[in-house]
Amino acid sequence: MPDQDAIVDALKTVMDPELNVNVVDLGLVYTIQTREDEVDIEMTLTTPACPAGPEILKNTVTALEKLEGVSKANVKLVMSPPWSPDRMTDAARDELGIF
Repeated sequence: MPDQDAIVDALKTVMDPELNVNVVDLGLVYTIQTREDEVDIEMTLTTPACPAGPEILKNTVTALEKLEGVSKANVKLVMSPPWSPDRMTDAARDELGIF
């Protein structure tokens, strides 16, 4: 099983296609848990009706299942707590011009 850093690095390859920022820096990933050869992720979207949602979720599963030692990625979409720009990293805010 990969360590947390490797999992986060894999998640950083998943981009929100509308904002062109990765899901980690956007603050969309809420929890990461590992058990045996599976990774469980709870994440959200910037809005409940995000048109890129299905693509982001599919890409998240794909990125995690590419990791050596991961046979299955379970991605659960949650809307609570709701996402807000406060969850973004400073780098993401700078990239999007949010101060």
